[in-house]
Amino acid sequence: MKPDRRGFLAAVSGAAIAPTVLASTSSGRVRAPGDDHRGKCVIASANGLWQDGTGCVVEAMHRINNGDDPADAVVAGVALVENDPDDHSVGYGGLPNELGVVQLDSSVMHGPTHKAGAVAAIEDIKNPAAVALKVLKYTDHALLVGAGAKRFALQMGFKEENLLTEEARKIWLRWKQNQNPNDDWLDEDQNDFPPPSHARVDPDQPFTYGTINCSGVTDDGSLASCTTTSGLSYKLPGRVGDSPIIGAGMFVDNAIGAGGATGRGEAAIQNCCSYEVVRAMGEGMSPTEACLSALRRVVTNTRQKRLLNDRGEPNFGLTLYALRKDGAYGAANLRGKGVRFAVHDGTTAKHVEAATVFD
Repeated sequence: MKPDRRGFLAAVSGAAIAPTVLASTSSGRVRAPGDDHRGKCVIASANGLWQDGTGCVVEAMHRINNGDDPADAVVAGVALVENDPDDHSVGYGGLPNELGVVQLDSSVMHGPTHKAGAVAAIEDIKNPAAVALKVLKYTDHALLVGAGAKRFALQMGFKEENLLTEEARKIWLRWKQNQNPNDDWLDEDQNDFPPPSHARVDPDQPFTYGTINCSGVTDDGSLASCTTTSGLSYKLPGRVGDSPIIGAGMFVDNAIGAGGATGRGEAAIQNCCSYEVVRAMGEGMSPTEACLSALRRVVTNTRQKRLLNDRGEPNFGLTLYALRKDGAYGAANLRGKGVRFAVHDGTTAKHVEAATVFD
């Protein structure tokens, strides 16, 4: 029986939830639950662990335990989310661009070789992370885009298929219908006929910056990270977010650790967030401290009035993730308590509350 995954962010009763208890030591350093972990570990955004106790982090850890390379492990993990039609933020079932076309982005980085592969704005291919891994393994390039990325995927044996599910199509049509009262599409309150089926999907129009990031480390300290997404809902065709950008959506330095990002991609790109997380860990910060430091840099650099609330704080969401070479882990989000991320510490899969810059 297929598990219900729609409510996992609001209620994760099927999995353990570890509260984040932050404390300052006498040196002023922040202490977080993942600081003391050592050894193999997999972390991911919250959609990396489902209510039934399965999901991305479980699959990736299973692969690591079987001796798989960490890059193969994290790509196999995120494939579960890419294949899930109920997750409108990633892969099959992802919400489309403004023309109703699903365009996907993904990147993978392999710590031991310091090699990366990525694809952007790829269409009709369900598993962009696996394509990015092929770019990493079989080409001298780091990034393929658009039609070229799709052509490469087909050459590598991937199947072409329509990624716009019926539910995602109805959600897009509802957005299209209601975005402008002066266009040629009749808004719901302008139509004398009963509401069409696509207007009954959800009382609140779904919208997502959606993504999944997953990083893993083996017992011998080999690291890899992957980020994959369908990107910003109803985006301009060809828009590329942070997910396929090395150093923005994810980054690995095998001597230090891995970083990843989900949320507003433009902010992650303009602040090189994942690279900044790894750099901060390299300077001695804990994983959680590194995420908080990178987010504070985003706060400093957010200067456009439309992106600030009435307190002068960024009004968007951004979550950063960090996994150190020795197995310590952490995450932090820009605003709001209660944001969680997924962890498999080699023994247990659980959701852990991320630290936050603004309550």
